[in-house]
Amino acid sequence: MNKRCLLGLLVCLAVSPVYAEPVPPAPQYQVKEKTAFIDHLLKQMTLDEKIGQLNLVTVGPEYPKEAIMADIRAGKVGGMFNTVTKPDIRRMQDQVQHSRLKIPLFYAYDVVHGQRTIFPISLGLAASWDMDAVALSGRISAIETAADGLNMTFSPMVDITRDARWGRVSEGFGEDTYLTSRLANVLVSAYQGDDPSAPDRIMANVKHYATYGAAEGGRDYNTVDMSLPKMFQDYLPPYKAAIDAGAGGVMVALNAVNAMPATSNSWLLNDILRKQWNFRGVTVSDHGAIGGLVKHGVAENNRQAAAMALKAGVDMDMADNMYGLYLKGLLKDGLISQHDIDRAVRDVLDVKWDMGLFADAYRHLGPASTDPADTNAESRLHRKEAREVARTAMVLLKNRAQTLPLAKSGTIAVVGPLAKSQRDIMGSWSAAGVSAQTVTVWQGMQNVAGDKATLLYARGANVTDNQAIVDYLNSYDKAVVNDPRPAQEMIDEAVSVAKKADVVVAVVGESQGMAHEASSRSDITIPESQRDLLKALKATGKPLVLVLMNGRPLALPWENDNADAILETWFSGTEGGNAVADVLFGDYNPSGKLPMTFPRAVGQVPLYYNVLNTGRPFNPNKPDKYTSRYFDITNGPLYPFGYGLSYTQFNVSDITLSSASLTPKGHITASVTVKNTGDRAGATVVQLYLQDVTASLARPVKELKNFKKVMLQPGEKQVVTFPIDETALRFFNQQLKWVSEPGRFNVFIGLDSQDVKKQSFLLTE
Repeated sequence: MNKRCLLGLLVCLAVSPVYAEPVPPAPQYQVKEKTAFIDHLLKQMTLDEKIGQLNLVTVGPEYPKEAIMADIRAGKVGGMFNTVTKPDIRRMQDQVQHSRLKIPLFYAYDVVHGQRTIFPISLGLAASWDMDAVALSGRISAIETAADGLNMTFSPMVDITRDARWGRVSEGFGEDTYLTSRLANVLVSAYQGDDPSAPDRIMANVKHYATYGAAEGGRDYNTVDMSLPKMFQDYLPPYKAAIDAGAGGVMVALNAVNAMPATSNSWLLNDILRKQWNFRGVTVSDHGAIGGLVKHGVAENNRQAAAMALKAGVDMDMADNMYGLYLKGLLKDGLISQHDIDRAVRDVLDVKWDMGLFADAYRHLGPASTDPADTNAESRLHRKEAREVARTAMVLLKNRAQTLPLAKSGTIAVVGPLAKSQRDIMGSWSAAGVSAQTVTVWQGMQNVAGDKATLLYARGANVTDNQAIVDYLNSYDKAVVNDPRPAQEMIDEAVSVAKKADVVVAVVGESQGMAHEASSRSDITIPESQRDLLKALKATGKPLVLVLMNGRPLALPWENDNADAILETWFSGTEGGNAVADVLFGDYNPSGKLPMTFPRAVGQVPLYYNVLNTGRPFNPNKPDKYTSRYFDITNGPLYPFGYGLSYTQFNVSDITLSSASLTPKGHITASVTVKNTGDRAGATVVQLYLQDVTASLARPVKELKNFKKVMLQPGEKQVVTFPIDETALRFFNQQLKWVSEPGRFNVFIGLDSQDVKKQSFLLTE
């Protein structure tokens, strides 16, 4: 029988783990009731119980389940992560009933691009430029995550990154502030809706605050040093967008920001996050980050590190138990205050209320009788939606002489070490996805072509033959299994297969582990073993189609010069193979656009479109020596930000402005006519960029400010209109004030960041 405690309110603190009937949704209590409830609860809690609420733990060899359960009974745990099945979560939550105050735990996981149904990696979702598709992926993720008994996801990851060497590029949305901010808003809304406690909703915990994606040299965990105007203008807005959308949690970054680690950075966590942005949720350290303050060199020992993190504003300590070990002694010695502890505990209790856990500790669990008989059952997947979303993420980079789409006839050679890889197509941070349930490119092509075409296969190469790299990639998760045959033997087999075919499809790129946390690369070309294969395939003279699987922009100068067609598919998830085949055979016309610039060589990195001009800008039409350039390479990107082809063609008219001037309280519209001049229906993304020509600070050569995805039938045209008001012209000035300044502004509209039409207007006083 359920026992319910009043505590002055009709709120549940003690819930039996067994139900006869599902529990109905919790009532929506008023804020004043929440505040009164938490005030009352805080007064009952001992110091040990308060410190326990700040402890976020995970099962591991040094902290087995039995030890965790004992600590839960003792009130020493506030939440868990990486426990992802209902029976395991229920077993942990059951232990709460044996604790003194029966304060429920929440359960979190890194659901970055899907829980059981895996969608394209975040960089691929960004490449869709399709907010409906991204929202769909987030909704399905929330539904599946809640169905597993979880309450929170450590997502979205909104770190702006302009360095393709960084391994965690795959987790984010790319280089642009505006696009990333839009995506942050969409995903938080998709996860949480209006009520993160709802049966099919979860709480978003945005990460990694702040500026983690700007790590020097693209080396993971490395320091970040940048001017404050650049930070406020380019790097902070996506975090704020997630918070404005209602994100209940913030994960604090591992890196130092201007020499102060984020984990001990009161300016970031209090002055900006709490005071300027009015954040009222919970802050969580990244894994082991509090102890990392000693290695950063800002704390003498772990004890001091715990004090610094708490006082700076880190509520929950992930994994390293620094708070559990040291806060009690620090309070006794007067190095922290009771207010410091109570503030953090209140934040934790607040989000537990918002998750509905005080109304029902088994909020997303329900009775044990409702647990799936098979956690990994096929019926729990959302394959149709995964295929739909994955198709939108693909970017056609090259298509010489209309090599694509392929005919569903003749003989097709499918070659490459990734063509049959079920694990790699899921990508990094693939949550509870099961590789055996994924569709490979090989299988997808068989499914879509059916018996209309003959498909031949050869592996052709290993992802890499560098044993040191293989050992590194397998040091945590044995995911790379090389074919032991000599490299030349595999190439010879692939060439033999290619010679029998009408066209060759080479599925090449990176293993998922090459584009992951702790997987920064100094060389962002396709590994040598695969390049040798491609050169041999090219020598056959057969049309060569590259299907890229990768989690970052790659340097592809040889591939661009020699392949007949290149399709960027990223790591496309559970239904990736079917989605790739849909595009290859023309059942779906690709419409994706790049969310990051692709360089010609790693030496150009960081390379991004919205650069500040210099006093000596490079002009490709007049390449003078004494300008900002490289002398040993063609300057500029291989593929620019926003770039992507289609199986049809589009024409964009000149820009029409509704007025030549804009008043501070008015608005103007910029319009173009877009026409499908080809013979296929297709979608494209029309992009609006603005430039502040003369300002008190140097401003970027252009900045994305809006976009629209339009679908057009052959011969159809559509007027695409963008409103522009004074707020779109604002920037952070030297005093960090959010201002606009009168003067001339350029308007650019086109289908990527380089191929644009131009107009201008004046912002008046």
